Amino acid sequence: MERSLTSPVIVPECRLCGADLTETFVNLGMSPLCESFLAADKLDERESFYPLHVRVCPSCLLVQLPAYVAGEDIFSDYAYFSSYSDSWVAHAKNYADSMAETLGLDENSLVTEVASNDGYLLQHFVARGIPVVGVEPAANVAEVARAKGIRTEVEFLGPETGAAVAAKHGRADLVCGNNVYAHIPDITGFTKGLAALVKETGLVTLEFPHLLRLIERRQYDTIYHEHYQYYTLLTAQRALASGGLHLVDVEELDTHGGSLRVHARLTEQPLSQRAQDLLAREAEAGLHDVAGHKGFAAEVDKVKFDLLDFLITARREGKTVVGYGAPGKGNTLLNQCGIREDLLAYTVDRSPHKHGKFLPGTHIPIFAPDRIEKDRPDYVLVLPWNLKIELDAQLAYVRDWGGKLVYPIPTLEVS
Repeated sequence: MERSLTSPVIVPECRLCGADLTETFVNLGMSPLCESFLAADKLDERESFYPLHVRVCPSCLLVQLPAYVAGEDIFSDYAYFSSYSDSWVAHAKNYADSMAETLGLDENSLVTEVASNDGYLLQHFVARGIPVVGVEPAANVAEVARAKGIRTEVEFLGPETGAAVAAKHGRADLVCGNNVYAHIPDITGFTKGLAALVKETGLVTLEFPHLLRLIERRQYDTIYHEHYQYYTLLTAQRALASGGLHLVDVEELDTHGGSLRVHARLTEQPLSQRAQDLLAREAEAGLHDVAGHKGFAAEVDKVKFDLLDFLITARREGKTVVGYGAPGKGNTLLNQCGIREDLLAYTVDRSPHKHGKFLPGTHIPIFAPDRIEKDRPDYVLVLPWNLKIELDAQLAYVRDWGGKLVYPIPTLEVS
């Protein structure tokens, strides 16, 4: 709940501990919802923009955006489908195979995934004969999973819905959630929902971007309204504890520019050595106190100025620049830099759900990927830079006519 101290100053409260959020991590100005793609007949209508002012809690250190927009308004009908990234589906398969072997999962087990999207992950457990249940708030995405034969409940997870799903399908040996723990404003309620879903002897795993990597690699475009908070291992441990889960282990992953996969259980166990080591590294980086979070705004400016210098120079030289991808992170980058069609003619995306639509805020049009080969632009600005290895291979044909790929983060790379 926000409250006025001395009008007109409004100080939001930390969603985890309730302290006043008086410290700024970075302020990216105003931006639309990053997945609110526009149809052509909506381009002349009013468009909503919200602050991207990220704070750090001076008490518990959780880095967070106030909930300017309710989760129900963002995720009830969603434009992101996980299966359109080959590398992400492969990552999911590796996880499923590893968990099945490590935990000894079989036809008598149950795996429940929260924010199960279009079944990109659970399909791999199904292929092994392991029963699954998905919990997905976006009805349009859940229908795609159901069409694959994956049991899916259309729900936002909380203590009551977690208990209801468990009562209907049973408590799970494994509860997982990939890139959802940053997307929920009610951290404690969501975590209690996870606790309600898992067996007493079961395991909960959650993947989310790591704040340490976000800072080190200048990944400010991963800040958008769908991401309500940005975790270190320390703040993730505190978030888990708020809902009755205990951190027991952590894995460091390369996905999404650098992520963590935390392991948690209902019963407290000794913290693994690699979790202890990572906590020590975070402390050494200064992220276990407020002062260590300062200085990121200057790094944001460097990314912005380098990209704008490149695009303006290309325009003056008569070169054509188009985009590849329409990810949420790309919309933060383009809006914060003030990039429009004069600097980026269009972008393309593999998801047919986005074709013929326009990016929020910038109104840059989105086409199918084959548009690039038809037009043969001089440069392709790759917006999902986190998929660099995958996209370097997919876009190798651009070099056939002398075109070059441009990656904006962590530093401008033209190759």
